[in-house]
Amino acid sequence: MCGGELVGEPALKITGAASLAEAVPGEISFFADRKYVGLLRKTRASAVFVPPDFAEATSDAVSNPAKAFEQLVLKLAPKPITFAPGIHPSAIVDPSAQLGERVSIQPHVVIEADAKIGDNTIVGAGSYVGHETVIGSSSLIYPRVTIRERSRVGSRVIIHSGTVIGADGFGFEIVDGRQQKIQQLGIVQIDDDVEIGANTTVDRARFGRTWIQQGAKIDNLVQIAHNVVIGKNTVIAAQTGIAGSVRIGQRVLIGGQAGIIGHIEIGDNTAIGAQSGISKNISGGAWWASPAVPLAEAKQQIAWIHRLGKLFARVKEIEKKLGL
Repeated sequence: MCGGELVGEPALKITGAASLAEAVPGEISFFADRKYVGLLRKTRASAVFVPPDFAEATSDAVSNPAKAFEQLVLKLAPKPITFAPGIHPSAIVDPSAQLGERVSIQPHVVIEADAKIGDNTIVGAGSYVGHETVIGSSSLIYPRVTIRERSRVGSRVIIHSGTVIGADGFGFEIVDGRQQKIQQLGIVQIDDDVEIGANTTVDRARFGRTWIQQGAKIDNLVQIAHNVVIGKNTVIAAQTGIAGSVRIGQRVLIGGQAGIIGHIEIGDNTAIGAQSGISKNISGGAWWASPAVPLAEAKQQIAWIHRLGKLFARVKEIEKKLGL
């Protein structure tokens, strides 16, 4: 099944799968990164997927151990939860809404007027789909998701529970000494094959669109402000905050708790470390720290800081010898 070469006892019975640290006899694990060789030596697993150039008793040599392990786990795992097509009696679906074939509308869903939902899409219990919103085919909307009016959601999109799509952007201005709301008249557009984690918020544009492009993956608890553009296949980790009108390129990696100020651009193939603060345009390479600098420079600065104590002590000794 995995296209590997067995080294060890062919009659060995495998009944489960687990990580190297958690596996017990009778289970199989995988080893794909040399830095985990210590765990490999200690594992109680009865068999391990390993790379072809790694010889180890009772193992299975495959070109991609992690992928082979995933294929096996899918064979051993319980069958996925499925939802039958149809509209639950407790759901409220406006007569003008258009539902495709084999759509599943779960309990207590609300679908407003002129909404359109494509074939094979599932809308989970307690979710809300606003007026004139469009959702493509084969998308999965988990329970208690809010997708407000006129949003555009593509095909094969996954949106996890608690997420709010299309809330007003955070826009105010001082008028007569008081904060006055700026009307947020744009939309949110989410392209095909995007996945958005739990309790993430994607604000509608002031005008135009907030746009998450094809294949982007967004973790839990991420804030995406009005008029942000996120490029194709970009990955954003949890608790990141992106201020308004930021443009993020394709294949960008953003670590957890990063903060990005408004109206700047991040180029294609950029990597941003966790807890970084981005305050200017950056393009390519790895960046870290706050304010963010190129990764090599950030590491050098940390090394300098760690040596400050010794430097101060040396200076005091010199001053003492000089009678200062």
